[in-house]
Order: sequence, then structure tokens, then C-alpha cells
Amino acid sequence: MNLPDIRFDEKGLVPAIVQDAQSKEVLTLAYMNKESLEKSLETGETWFYSRSRQELWHKGATSGNTQRIVDIRYDCDKDALLVLVEPAGPACHTGSYSCFAKRINEQPTTLLNDRFAIINQLEQIIAEREAERPEGAYTTYLFEKGLDKILKKVGEEAAEVIIAAKNRSHDELKWEVADLLYHLLVLLREQKLALDDILQVLTERHLKKQK
Repeated sequence: MNLPDIRFDEKGLVPAIVQDAQSKEVLTLAYMNKESLEKSLETGETWFYSRSRQELWHKGATSGNTQRIVDIRYDCDKDALLVLVEPAGPACHTGSYSCFAKRINEQPTTLLNDRFAIINQLEQIIAEREAERPEGAYTTYLFEKGLDKILKKVGEEAAEVIIAAKNRSHDELKWEVADLLYHLLVLLREQKLALDDILQVLTERHLKKQK
């Protein structure tokens, strides 16, 4: 893609929506000019243009909360960008995982209306815990301890699932499977592997069998 293809506004700017490549959570909305877009492509990390300071800024340059670029896409009108990233910490200056943490209308959670909504929400919470590291949270503890601890827990929970299944206990099995799923999501986050990639493998296998 040639940069002239992008339709910058009269001030030479284009809005850039930054999204977590794994959880799909929208992290922030910033602006890029031609130079910051070029630097983003060159360095592989997000650079933006500050409208208030009227200067380029490298996300995470002072905080360390950089954003490694996975992909940059543009919309059909070529006047907006979608930047998929792997964040190394909170995206928001407040210390929050996402700048879009507030809702205009606080609606009650409707997880039971969507069969897989809890998986999406859990993936988001795990991403928040990794970025924000709130003290006392179990997920924070796992990320602080690192890969070996996470792998140990995955192994332990897998063994518990086997035992529960051998015991023919549905009540025991559902709890152990829930624990295993949670720890697997933590592992995927630590490995920077999106759940969507796993689902894609399942889809490809299914389609292959249909042929």
C-alpha cells in the first residue's frame, strides 16, 4: 500500500483505532499523520500525532507500555486506520487496559443470553489483568510468576479433568473443565496467541472434512 492512498484530512491527520490483536478489545483512538504512520511501519510500534502538543509521540516511550504492531488496515474510504497490536501494558494514561472503560448506559450483564459471551468477557478480563496487574488478583499472580507456573497449572487442571471424568461426576467435571479453560486462556495470552487462531484451525479442519 502506498501512503498517498490514505486520505488524510485538511490538517494532514487520519484517525487510528487501536485494537488488541488477541482479545479484540478496542484500546484507544488516536491520530496519525504521514510521518507517524511511516515511523509506525518502520519501527513496528505505534507512533501518533498529538493534536494538543502538535508533535509526534511514541506510545510507551516514557511509560514502557509500548504497542507492537501486528497489522494495519484501512477502511473502504481510506480515511481511517485500524491498528492491531500486542500491548505491553495499559493503553490508557489512567493505567487502564483500554481507554474505553466507561459506558454511557450501564446495562445489566446479559451473559446468559449468549452461549459464548463469558469466553469473550473472560478473554478481555485476562488481557486487562496482564496489562494492569492489579494487586491481589490471581491472574496477576500467574503472569508475575511466569510461563512455568502457568504451564504447571494447566497440567494440574488437565489431570483434575481426567480424574473427574473417571469418577463419572458431572458436578466435579464441570468445575474442573472451567478451571482448565481459564488457565488455557491465560496461557494463550502469555504466548500472544489469539483464541481466534485456535478457532480458525478448528474451522479449517471442519471444512477439510467436508470436501
